[in-house]
This record gives sequence, C-alpha cells and structure tokens, in this order.
Amino acid sequence: MIEIDREHPDYKRQLHAWRMYRDLYSGGHAFKARAADYLLRRQKEPLDVYSERLHRVFYENYIGSIIDWYAATVFRREPSFEFQGGFKSGHAFLTKLADDCDMRGTKLASFFRLCFIDSLIAGASHVLIDFPRAINRPQNRAEEESEGLSRAFLVRYQAEELINWSCDERGEYEWVVIRHKLRRQPTIDKSEVVDETLWHYYDRSSYRTYRRIEGPDERNIELVSQGMHGLARLHRVPLITLQVSEGLWLMNKAAHLQLEHFNKSNALGWAITMGLFAMPVVYSDREWNQIVGESYFIQLGPTDRFGWTEPDGKVYQIAADNLETLKEEIYRVCYLSQASGEIAGGRAQSALSKQLDFTITQEVLRAYGAALKETIAKIVTAISDARQDGIAISVSGLDEVDISDFGTELQQAASLLQVGIDSPTLKAQVFERLAFKYLSDARQEIKDQVVHEIRAQLRGR
Repeated sequence: MIEIDREHPDYKRQLHAWRMYRDLYSGGHAFKARAADYLLRRQKEPLDVYSERLHRVFYENYIGSIIDWYAATVFRREPSFEFQGGFKSGHAFLTKLADDCDMRGTKLASFFRLCFIDSLIAGASHVLIDFPRAINRPQNRAEEESEGLSRAFLVRYQAEELINWSCDERGEYEWVVIRHKLRRQPTIDKSEVVDETLWHYYDRSSYRTYRRIEGPDERNIELVSQGMHGLARLHRVPLITLQVSEGLWLMNKAAHLQLEHFNKSNALGWAITMGLFAMPVVYSDREWNQIVGESYFIQLGPTDRFGWTEPDGKVYQIAADNLETLKEEIYRVCYLSQASGEIAGGRAQSALSKQLDFTITQEVLRAYGAALKETIAKIVTAISDARQDGIAISVSGLDEVDISDFGTELQQAASLLQVGIDSPTLKAQVFERLAFKYLSDARQEIKDQVVHEIRAQLRGR
C-alpha cells in the first residue's frame, strides 16, 4: 500500500508555479491580497514606502482576458455527437449526459469549457468518470438501470489536486491519488467551520477514499470507503487528463511577461503620483530654517531664489513605451498579435480581413479543438464501454473554428451541392454539418432528431 499523502516529485516542482498562475489569471481582490508575493521591493526601499505602494497596487490582467477569449472562441460552436449502433437506451443516456454531465445540471460543453480554461492556466485538467455507489449488487441490467447505478457522471479536478500517480510504458495511469480539500459548517446551530481533506485513490480496478478532519477535534487519516469502481471491467483507471503541449500552455508562456508588466506599470504609476507632489527648492547661501507649507509663506533675501522640482518626463515616456512593448509581447506569445491593437483601438474589420490576420490564431484554435474533441470522445466512449452499450461515438464541431460567419459557410455548402454530385452520403454530411453549426447551443436530443430526419428524408422514407 502506498503512503496516501505522499507527493509526486513533478507535483512538488510545479506547485509554486501553479499558485502564481492562478493568481495571475484571477486578478482582482485575490491578486491584490497576495500582491506582496509579486511586487518587487526596491533595494533599501523603506518599509513604509513599500507598504504604501502595496496599498496602491493595481493589476492590468491581459493574460486572463486572453485565456477567456480562447475559451469563448473554441466553444463558440458547442460539440455535437453522432451515435451509431448499440442499444437505444444507451443513445438516450448519452443524450442525457450531454445535457447534464455532472448530475448538477451542467451541460457537457460548459463542463469542458472550465476544463479547457484550467488546462490553459495549469497545463492540464483532470476528469474523473464516476458511477453511483451500489448498496446491493444488481442482478441484471434492468435492475441496474432502474436503480440509477449506470448513471455515469463526471467530476472535474484541477491540476493541483492530482498529487501522486504512476504511468505504464504507454503513458496510461496505473494508479492515481487525488487530494481534495473542503471547508464546511456541519450544522446550522454551530458556528465552527470544519476543514476536511479527502484522498481518493484509484487503480485499474478499485478505489479507496480516506478522510482527515482538521481543527480542534483533529483526527488521523481514516479509510471511509472502498470497493470496485465503474471502469473495473475495462481494467482502466477512471481518470482522464486533458493536457496541452508546452507550446500551447498560454499561462506558462506569458506569466513572467505579465509579472514584468505588473511591476513596471506600478513603478510608473507610483512615479507619476509622487511627481504630482512637487518638492520646493530654495537656492540661498544663508542657513535655511523656515517652515514651508500651504498655510505658510517664506521670506527670501535679495540674492535668494525659489523653485520646484519637476521631472522632465523623458523617463516616463520610456517607461510607457516599454509597457506597450510588454503588452504586445504578451499577445504575441499567445498567438494574438493582431488582437492587441484591435482590442485597444476598437476598429472594425471585415470577415475576410479577420481571416487573413488571424491565420496563425486559427491554427492554434484548431489544435485546441482537436485536443478537446479527442478527450471528450475518449471519456464518452469509456462511459459507453463501461455500460456495455455497444455504441460507436464521434464528436464534431470543436476543431472547425474559423472567423467567417455562418452565411459564408452556407454559400459554400450551396455551391458544393450545385456541382451535382449524386451522393446521398455527401448531402447528408453537408446538411448535418450545417445543422450542427446553426443549432450548436440546442439540446443533444434535438440534434439527434434532426440527424435522424435528414437521413430518413434522403433515403426516401
């Protein structure tokens, strides 16, 4: 048996970076509360001055907006499923899963949008396939269906929550340990808040759940449940990871640029603020002991002179230009070179112009869509196999990301059909593709019905 709270060396190595990445993405109050971890203190800077700078700190969150833009754009057209063969009950279940994948009413597209954001921040996001726990072993499939034991659901875990693991030579998990922390109030009539830590261990056939309650009544780690998990018959660990490559891990590419921008923008802001409070200068050979202030006056001799210190602004302009360069570099490393000027300037562009400017961005979006589609297909197929539905599943939509509008695609489809190719299969694929794009936010049940009617009509039924 492994030590349940032991941490993988790669986990320890990346933990500090993950914390920083989460703060850089969130921004706002959470970032300001930990600004002392990121705002550099100048050499020999007085603590009271540094404290005032911390109090005035601000954060221009470019990377957070970039990640949210990618998530919104990739899921502009929600994923669509095509089911072939198998039991009708399996089709009905998978349709229900697309509309509620976590038994909390979350659509599959919304669930994976959060997974995708996690992967852009931390490099990976983990999805656990789980089934309701059975008190008594069901005797047949009908009993299993009636008691809801085959109602699979998904649980999302952040990269920081997978603390230990082992993989085989093919890169498949042999076992994993997930650590999840909760803070709850046990009863309404008690004000104490209980911190609870859960460890979930999964291997290819079984699971074990451990718990430790922290606080005044702290307990040792105890085993609270164990048994066979839902993918035991497939001899697979029920955890599937959505991971992006180093080149597509946006936060890892832009984090230090964002930190440099943060420190320099705050330094410039502080300098401008201090420049507003000009310091008086008196040029005199006499000993100076007069009080200077808004409610006072000074008396000067015939040869004395008085003035104010004021920066000439050259260093301010240099700092402002450097901040703009850093901002453009943040967008460039995130494959959005054109977006920096477009978002700042607010200029309108035609569909063709956008398509030309965002050629590289489109390829990156397609790469993200392909990775998401592969992960979704792997998860849904694993669920179908565990239920023994015998359904062939394909996912479409996410890797068809472009800037052109639906009218352009409609014209292209009409031109293709006018060529006169006598192929019912080609017509069905064109009609289904257009229907899926136009009905991308419709329920999966509606999409299935539309596909069925298209195929039936083309077959002459």
